[in-house]
Amino acid sequence: MDDGNLYLIVKSLHIISVIAWSAALLYLPRLFVYHSDLQKGSEASELLKVMEYRLGRYIMTPALIASWVFGLLLIFYFDVIDFSQDIWFHSKSLLVVILSAYHGLLIGYMKKFQQDMNKKTHKFFRAINEVPTALIIIIVFLVILKP
Repeated sequence: MDDGNLYLIVKSLHIISVIAWSAALLYLPRLFVYHSDLQKGSEASELLKVMEYRLGRYIMTPALIASWVFGLLLIFYFDVIDFSQDIWFHSKSLLVVILSAYHGLLIGYMKKFQQDMNKKTHKFFRAINEVPTALIIIIVFLVILKP
C-alpha cells in the first residue's frame, strides 16, 4: 500500500472516530438530563447507570483515544501541518484540548451518578450539553476554511 492510500485510510479513520466521539459527547449529557430527575436506586436510574457506563467505557473513551491517535498520525507521520503558518491549526488544537477536558468532566459526572452522588439538576445538564455543539461547529469551520 502506498503512502497516498494509507493517508486516506488514516484520515477516514480519524473522521469516523471524531463522529463517534462527538455523538457520545452529545448523548451522555442528555442521559444525565433524564437521570438527574430520577429517584436514586429506582429501576430507571439503575438502567441509566448501565447505559451511561457503557457509552463512556465502550464508545466515548475509545473514540477519544482513536481521534487523538489518528489525528497525531496525520500531523506527524504524514506531515500535513505547517506549524509556522497554520494558525488555524493552533486554534483548532486548543479547542480539541478543551473538548477533551469536557470529556473528562462528563466522565466525572458519570462516576457521581454511578455512586448516587449527583447534585446537579437537569437544567445544568441541558446547559452543558451545548458546549460540544459549539466547539464542534467552530472546529469544523476551522478545518474546512483554514482561516
